[in-house]
Amino acid sequence: MVSSDIWYLWRDCDRLPAMNMAVDELLLEKSENLKGRILLRIYGWSVPSISIGYSQHYSSVEKEARKYSIVRRPTGGGIVYHDRDLTYTIVVPSGHPVEKFDRVESYHVFHRAILRTMKAFGLEGSLAPTAANVADRASMKCFVTPTKYDVLCGSRKMAGAAQRRTKKGILHQGSISLEVSKGRRDVLSAELVKGFESEFKISFENFKVSDEFSREADNLSAAKFAKSEWNRSR
Repeated sequence: MVSSDIWYLWRDCDRLPAMNMAVDELLLEKSENLKGRILLRIYGWSVPSISIGYSQHYSSVEKEARKYSIVRRPTGGGIVYHDRDLTYTIVVPSGHPVEKFDRVESYHVFHRAILRTMKAFGLEGSLAPTAANVADRASMKCFVTPTKYDVLCGSRKMAGAAQRRTKKGILHQGSISLEVSKGRRDVLSAELVKGFESEFKISFENFKVSDEFSREADNLSAAKFAKSEWNRSR
């Protein structure tokens, strides 16, 4: 497996939906600060939340707005309910060997790490062999509609992800069902780290953000991801 030996690990706190998306987008935009290393960020949601894909129709979740805070992701994919999941982000900076993988290959290698995570809980997972029909994507729910290389346990989807690729690198946003760990988020988080260490033959170094980064993320959250113009744009 391609490896640069050390990745960054950020065990982040629970945040509001708009802030979570702002942090992820800013991590990609400032990926030069990663010094050529991949970053794994593990985080949560401070309120019941739904995230929708970049191209998804807001109308597909509008009826849920009374119960959930809804945010549009900078990545693609379907509807994700963030009340029974563990969320993570991978940022691959430009020039890293993993950046050379095409979209399908990168899903494949990242999700193999999640298969290792599932084994720690006695679950034998597999990768979905086919993608959903394009016509399904505008309204699909992440844990109902598997796409190619999503993580399955039997016929049930346990993990999925979506990506954005720019000249700065790759932003990979993923979600794992807490069914894997019988609701134990902290244990799943720890085993996810081990899964990536084992699959990629790497170790982790803790990642710290600056006060300046935090201020910029606050500003981006307010100016973009908290705005109805962004979230209701389609």
